[in-house]
Amino acid sequence: MKVKAKFENNKVEVKLLVKHPMDTGLQKDKNNGDLIPAKYIQELTCMHGDKLVFLANFGRAVSQDPYLAFSFSGGKAGDTLVLKWFDNLGENEETEVVIK
Repeated sequence: MKVKAKFENNKVEVKLLVKHPMDTGLQKDKNNGDLIPAKYIQELTCMHGDKLVFLANFGRAVSQDPYLAFSFSGGKAGDTLVLKWFDNLGENEETEVVIK
């Protein structure tokens, strides 16, 4: 994940790009015509300390490498955010970012 978090106007603005194929299970492999198995993010969370500040539930209709932006109150420059996603195959990724 590529994440930027900035404290501005008394709120934290977060922008992130998640590298993930987001396969629906409906596309065919160009080489052999077989269906490509579904592989998509089901949940993405953002924690600020012990507080959940963002939760997204995805389905298979989200495009490849999704881009998200959100904001929340209560953070400040120097705080750490922990972002994590889980997909339908049990894979996950976790990233920490310091708010600037």
